[in-house]
Amino acid sequence: MKALGSLSIVVALAIAVFFLGPLEPLRFLFGVVVPYAAVATFLVGLSCRIVQWSLSPVPFRIPTTCGQQKSLPWIKSSGLENPYRTGGVVLRMLLEILLFRSLFRNTRAELRQGPRLTYSENKILWLGALAFHWSFLIIFLRHLRFFTEPIPHAVLLLDRVDGFFQVGAPVLYVTDIVIVAALLYLLQRRLADPQVRYISLLADYFALFLLLGLVVSGIWMRYFTRVDIVAVKQLALGLVTFSPVVPKEVGPLFFVHLFLLSVLAAYFPFSKLMHMGGVFLSPTRNLANNNRMQRHVNPWDYPVKVHTYAEWEEEFHDKIKAAGLPLEK
Repeated sequence: MKALGSLSIVVALAIAVFFLGPLEPLRFLFGVVVPYAAVATFLVGLSCRIVQWSLSPVPFRIPTTCGQQKSLPWIKSSGLENPYRTGGVVLRMLLEILLFRSLFRNTRAELRQGPRLTYSENKILWLGALAFHWSFLIIFLRHLRFFTEPIPHAVLLLDRVDGFFQVGAPVLYVTDIVIVAALLYLLQRRLADPQVRYISLLADYFALFLLLGLVVSGIWMRYFTRVDIVAVKQLALGLVTFSPVVPKEVGPLFFVHLFLLSVLAAYFPFSKLMHMGGVFLSPTRNLANNNRMQRHVNPWDYPVKVHTYAEWEEEFHDKIKAAGLPLEK
């Protein structure tokens, strides 16, 4: 029901914009007002979340590690798994951000007949997540050709590399195939795995269906429906230069694509998709583990009146003696 509810919301939004977007009184609303509002919501929401996280007190080093910590000179430490210097932390963060290193080490626990608890590797999840994120990044960078004039050489080079596997016309982009396959796998995993399905919320399915709708609408415009690229670029350039204009040649499917992108941008700061920014501020990964070399004192500690054992024994001396319990005095 959660998956069907999320799918129904995305489909209803797409159908509504498909029919309402091309209407003359609403073209400026869906072509200009909604994208600007979405970007403003994205920037304000992202900034607020980042500021909120950055102000959270972290008085102690709480790194997540799986290697030997730096201690005695004759014990070999793990500089990457358990870094005690900033350089090691930077390298660990790069591997985490670019290659999802912790997800690569993910294991799956299953209770089989016996009963017997078994652990197995789950590399397919790592591969699916990596394929989706890198494909999305490349597609995002490729779209910069609509927002720039002249187009940067790096964007043109990326476009040629992504489209090296030319089959017919227009050029077939590899990332278009990979991102659809990755999203379908991530969706299938939530639906087929009982444990994952049990903890999945409507918001989890909504993000997947929203991304699928955005990707499928873009692919449909490129390969199956004729779209006026000149009009699309005129609209995109008008938005980034704050001189918006909505050409009449812009079709209804483009309004759907643009609206789904706007919904994704506005929804991003308030969803689990914010892990993109949270990974940089995670104290379990961005702090060096130097607890054995430097004492970290909580600056918010305040004096607490304690009741020592000596005071406790003196207070209950007679009762402890009567009970036959040992006494220090």
